[in-house]
Amino acid sequence: MDNQCWICGEKEPVMYTCRYCGKTFCSGHRLPERHGCEGLGDGTRFSSAQSAAGSSGTRGRSTSGTDQIVKDFFKEATKNAAKGAAGSAFNRTKRSFYSSPSMAIIIICIFSFFLELLLGQPYYTLFQLEPGNILSRPWTLISHMFLHAGFAHLFFNMLVLYFFGRILERRIGNSMFIYLYFISGIVAALGFIATTSTSYPMVGASGAIMGVFAALAILEPNLPVYVFFFPMTIKSALILFVIVDLSFMYVNISGDMIAHAAHLSGVFVGIIVGRRLKKNLKVSRGSLYRRW
Repeated sequence: MDNQCWICGEKEPVMYTCRYCGKTFCSGHRLPERHGCEGLGDGTRFSSAQSAAGSSGTRGRSTSGTDQIVKDFFKEATKNAAKGAAGSAFNRTKRSFYSSPSMAIIIICIFSFFLELLLGQPYYTLFQLEPGNILSRPWTLISHMFLHAGFAHLFFNMLVLYFFGRILERRIGNSMFIYLYFISGIVAALGFIATTSTSYPMVGASGAIMGVFAALAILEPNLPVYVFFFPMTIKSALILFVIVDLSFMYVNISGDMIAHAAHLSGVFVGIIVGRRLKKNLKVSRGSLYRRW
């Protein structure tokens, strides 16, 4: 008896011979429906006498039919697996909007980055923010947040959002987080449009993420962070980022392709929203204390 599976070539200590077709299979393919058995459909069973009496032409036709059955089986299995994976990814993304909007945004940005690589410039042009075309393409006020200029741009933005976005959403709730994120991104885009003197387009989630970072700095000013491996509070880090953006914005260094005005506009929204949230939280705690 052959000690090698007819389907996958796997060798096991105990091999199985199909009683319908007579071939040898591993435990994973031993069932007739798992190896597309040609004897299963017509009800014939394998016997040594039939095998000996069978002509070479018959064996050739039988093997050919079995190969086609196996190919069809694996094709259908692959198709179903692909559908299941796509449906599972969609459902996970859908659920993440309710459980963690930060993770949902990260997933969409990564997916959008792969579309950028796949579709190229037409996809980029359709969704990037161009100051001169904002009235004819208003959706780019939001869509530009899901585009990135390269892997490093995507990686660092998503890294900041992963760590600080998840902290903030637990602090203020998912609905308020989504509101803050998109308002910060839209205002950042408007700030860029109002201050830029070039026709260069803008892409990236940096303005929205700076709003998230600033709001968290207002609510948790002593939260420890690391900036280029140096420990400091998140409030000090925010001040440092603002100084850097202001300096680069007004020095106007040649070749600087960073939208500093967008960063500062996002910070402005984050500070305003963060202060209002902190004030409301104090009022809520005060009223709770008076009840006691």
